[in-house]
Amino acid sequence: MTTDSPTSTEGSTDEPVYIDGQDHLDTVVAGNDVVLTDFYADWCGPCKMIEPILENLAAETDATIAKVDVDAHQPLAAEYGVRGVPTLVLFADGEQAEQVTGALPEDRLRDLIESHTAA
Repeated sequence: MTTDSPTSTEGSTDEPVYIDGQDHLDTVVAGNDVVLTDFYADWCGPCKMIEPILENLAAETDATIAKVDVDAHQPLAAEYGVRGVPTLVLFADGEQAEQVTGALPEDRLRDLIESHTAA
């Protein structure tokens, strides 16, 4: 299975990275200091509402934004205890640091990222 951008697993990218399984997520988390992972569903209204926010954060912050379709990757969603969408899981230095459920405003998400990217 190939991804749209084979180089998207290392260094932050300006666009969200669509995850195709546990190994891919592990690689993205290992290759980046801060990864905000959006567990979403195509049918989810709040997920669609935060899509442009996540795209902005991908372009404007040092974090990598990863996206996991919970319908396509149910075992992966279960692994992280996702019970509602959107669920956002923040990884810092390869470890899960935060998990929030719901469509948070951009300033809250930016603060969450920056609290883990500050030098």
